[in-house]
Amino acid sequence: MIENSFPLRTISAVLISGFMFVACGGSSDPVVATAPLVIPDAPKGSGVTDSAPVADESKVLPYVDFAYTNQRGDARYATLQTNAGVRVVAGFLQLWQPRSLLVDAGSPAAASGSFPAVTASDWTGIPGDATDGKVLNTTIHNANIQYVVDATKARTPDQELAAYLDDRRNKGYSISDGMGPLTQAWRNSAQQTTTITNIAADATSVRYDDKGNDTGVGSSTNTSFGLAVDFVNNIGENGSTEPAKRFFKYARPWRWSSNVKVVAALEPAKSTTPATDGGYISGHSAEAVRKAIAMAYLVPQRYQEMLARGLELGENRILAGMHSPLDVISGRVQAQAVATASIATGANAKNDLKTQAYQQAQSGLQAALQLSNVAALQTYAHSATTANDRFADYQINKANYLRRLTFGMPAIGDTSKPAVVPKGAEVLLETRLPYLDANQRRVVLKTTALPSGYPILDDEEGWGRLNLFAAADAYAAFNGDVSVTMDATKGGFFAQDSWRNDISGIGRLTKLGTGILRLSGNNTYSGGTIISAGTLAADSNQAFGKGDVYLNGGKLVHNSQLPLQLLANYTQINGSALEIVANSSNLGKIQVAGAVALDSSATLNLKFAADYKPAVGTVLTVLSAKSVGGKFATVTVDGFPKATVTYNADSVTVRLDV
Repeated sequence: MIENSFPLRTISAVLISGFMFVACGGSSDPVVATAPLVIPDAPKGSGVTDSAPVADESKVLPYVDFAYTNQRGDARYATLQTNAGVRVVAGFLQLWQPRSLLVDAGSPAAASGSFPAVTASDWTGIPGDATDGKVLNTTIHNANIQYVVDATKARTPDQELAAYLDDRRNKGYSISDGMGPLTQAWRNSAQQTTTITNIAADATSVRYDDKGNDTGVGSSTNTSFGLAVDFVNNIGENGSTEPAKRFFKYARPWRWSSNVKVVAALEPAKSTTPATDGGYISGHSAEAVRKAIAMAYLVPQRYQEMLARGLELGENRILAGMHSPLDVISGRVQAQAVATASIATGANAKNDLKTQAYQQAQSGLQAALQLSNVAALQTYAHSATTANDRFADYQINKANYLRRLTFGMPAIGDTSKPAVVPKGAEVLLETRLPYLDANQRRVVLKTTALPSGYPILDDEEGWGRLNLFAAADAYAAFNGDVSVTMDATKGGFFAQDSWRNDISGIGRLTKLGTGILRLSGNNTYSGGTIISAGTLAADSNQAFGKGDVYLNGGKLVHNSQLPLQLLANYTQINGSALEIVANSSNLGKIQVAGAVALDSSATLNLKFAADYKPAVGTVLTVLSAKSVGGKFATVTVDGFPKATVTYNADSVTVRLDV
């Protein structure tokens, strides 16, 4: 440990330009001329707090309050205005005009009170005949069908098998492989099984005949994991896609074009009643996304991987030739609304089932895998490689998820509309970002939302623009000041988390609480950063944006392979600690564009990357700046009992001694 041998003070008569001192037991080097210490004020930030209000409920009916209206065969819910499940995907009406604006394809309904009877539509389900609807945007419609033509033509044998399995198997079992290393423990605990493991040899006998257990066994007989199964089962309440199918009356892609090549083994599964077999919206896709959200909620250690698996199944519907991109996209949109309603206002909210199910899923998996705590579960959940977990690569998951949100469809509307967050949608992040409050989670959803203008995604509530994968990486913008309190004693993400988005905006970040928060984005927020408690770690060279960094009682860790670039001032006071992990190129240093101020209680711990073994006598620059005032109270260097610290007018260096 290195101890300072003289008190910190501002010197006005004789300016001191630099001083050197050595580790315990060493003698002090000569002091040379330098500048006074001036402690600046903490960054002021923007002075505002961001919010994400819901749309005007007098004009836009929230899905979570009207999910029960998603029914067919009931005259009360046969129109766009009265059926929330239809309304949430109604952006399609800009592209397609159905035969009638009623839930009536094969769905007559008797009159109910003031609601008139519904007569079954005369739509035959055959594109282009006299009963068909009308294409309103030929460019998008043609692109929608051509996408399927191209995808099925280029389909590989592996994709064909995956498309077949995701069509035939029960969806809950199919997507649970998104759990990666946790898959078998999940399936065993839930008692999930399947009888479909390959393409049937006799294609003529193929039917929907999975005799397995889709989601597992519920709490009535599965006392150790059944509540988790109940939660997944409940996620589909009021989740039928049939009302939308029978309202929009849009044919499947293989009916639009004979160039769409359905997987051969699925030919017997093609419906022979087109008048009740609409393509928009995709039921398989909606079910997969609902159950993926449910499993992600219960096991947030695999949150993004489960979301990625849900959207993968949707793409497999395209590869199978059974659905178009717009069918699949709309299934995702409706599924997000349905899942939210279940968690926020439905069966999973009653008697706090969601909390009990979450706790049981966490404890059940730990027990099944013989893990001691939630931190061990987090580590185990990401212990596999791409060789045996196809969702092990974060960047691939991220790219695929973003691509599948739009499937390359071009924007056709205003791309500058601000995002709106649906009522209740914040519950989707409750277990992934548990240390944020409800308003903060809503702001996360707002700042990570897709741009406006894409086909069918500009619904008034905001379901279409949600990007849950990005939201799991927290804020993409500080449009107001953000304070984060993480209580490490609660474990899990309370103890440690990583924000991987590129964060912009005018706001300030304040880190509070005992937990560790890591920032790894290319951040440009300008309101400054205050670290008052716990640890804030820089895992990228521009983690702290453009404002002042004010270390005021907590700990800053710099672990990037590149120099940490602080584009304003750096202040370290009140017993706060700086930890720098240096590498072989000495790129672990901190480059400060403005002034450095170190009070008499500031400490420094210098560590080294695993592949770096510096030699005795090596001199490392740990800080460079426009000016340096003050000095560290103590400096420790891992592996070196002695070291010499030199304070220059514009830098701090450490020479490694023994």
